[in-house]
Amino acid sequence: MTDRTALLIRSLTESGLTIGVAESLTGGALCAELIRPAGASAVVLGGVIAYATPVKARVLHVDAGLLAAEGAVHPRVAAEMAAGVRDAVAVEGRRADIGVSTTGVAGPDADGAHEPGTVYIAVDSEHGSAVRALKLSGDRDAVRAGSVTAALNLIVEIVLHAGAPRE
Repeated sequence: MTDRTALLIRSLTESGLTIGVAESLTGGALCAELIRPAGASAVVLGGVIAYATPVKARVLHVDAGLLAAEGAVHPRVAAEMAAGVRDAVAVEGRRADIGVSTTGVAGPDADGAHEPGTVYIAVDSEHGSAVRALKLSGDRDAVRAGSVTAALNLIVEIVLHAGAPRE
């Protein structure tokens, strides 16, 4: 069986692209998966686990008004997290080429009007940006694992299928 994460890391390395990760419901699982393959240090600049809503605003610069009005489980929040982490993990004044984020409800309880399994993932890059709404089923671990898989797939879809890096 092919190791998709290793292939992703190799492709990003060959393309000279770096990535930053902003996570809420996945609590570091996405970044852990990205750094699992050897060589990931050439690609993964870092991650922010913004589990508490105020951290999303303070560290990732998600609009505080948006968070107050909509809460953390919202497509724009995911988009702003992905954009914000690119700057949050900047190295030597160079922001990450790609930002990826996860936010949602892993369960077992609902979060306001949002049922468990309601997840938003986002990618922000010069190659394109996208937000995906997910409705995942299963227990807390299954929702978190499904979120990680979906986020990795979105990186491949938006960034790697976009072609060669732009100058």
